[in-house]
Amino acid sequence: MEIITTAADLRSRLATAGEIAFVPTMGNLHEGHLQLVRLARQHGDLAVASIFVNRLQFGPSEDFDRYPRTFDADCAAFEREGVDIVFAPAEIEMYPVVQTYRMTPPPLADELEGNVRPGFFNGVCTVVLKLFNLVRPDVAVFGKKDRQQLQIVRGMVEQFNLPIRIVAGETVRASDGLALSSRNRYLSAPELKEAPRLYRVLRSIESEIVRGNGDHAALEASARAELERHGWKVDYVAIRKDFAERGASTHGSLVVLGAATLGTTRLIDNVDVLLAR
Repeated sequence: MEIITTAADLRSRLATAGEIAFVPTMGNLHEGHLQLVRLARQHGDLAVASIFVNRLQFGPSEDFDRYPRTFDADCAAFEREGVDIVFAPAEIEMYPVVQTYRMTPPPLADELEGNVRPGFFNGVCTVVLKLFNLVRPDVAVFGKKDRQQLQIVRGMVEQFNLPIRIVAGETVRASDGLALSSRNRYLSAPELKEAPRLYRVLRSIESEIVRGNGDHAALEASARAELERHGWKVDYVAIRKDFAERGASTHGSLVVLGAATLGTTRLIDNVDVLLAR
């Protein structure tokens, strides 16, 4: 496995590469990331992963400085999974001058995560576009846990006519249902026991909809109330049609999304609601 740190070296190395499958990450890897790598290896001749903690997507009160940097462990994990190249640029390499040009995503980016974290998707889209320009992948793999991000990146690729196929990886969960996340390590032992409630609440909404309950506002309000009774600070619980996977063999499929803070740790999750034709 090669570790490349400069844009010039990366371009030189990839100039004669075959089909490239790319997994962008901020490091601090868990099994969810590794599943994306395995998926990428099914879709390309060369598997490229990046490790870059992108300052532009962190708000002024968010955890950029304390975001875990676990570079050696991440590289070892990537090598075990058969990654061919790790692109790990320093911040000065990605942003050699102040990044005054930013991607402006669509109004969707101001909802849900974007409403709670203003400017977040501007930072995400800016760094993803830069990485796409550097790596020039044929395929890029993103996880479905970050469902809104997946939707926005897909739209960016389509509207800018980028020759990249976006592949979605399923959310990887612990045995209790908790979605794996780099931020789970911030949870205390009691919080780890409570954290799967977010997934259970979203699944309960799914069950209600499948049974025919169409009062989405009431379902969202009930879920929010249950989380708040157990000490969560809820940002949103939302039932959305526009986030459903395209080409699904179901009619009118929905996605239930939730974001809430437990203690000092903010968690997000989502579940698909597959409605039979």
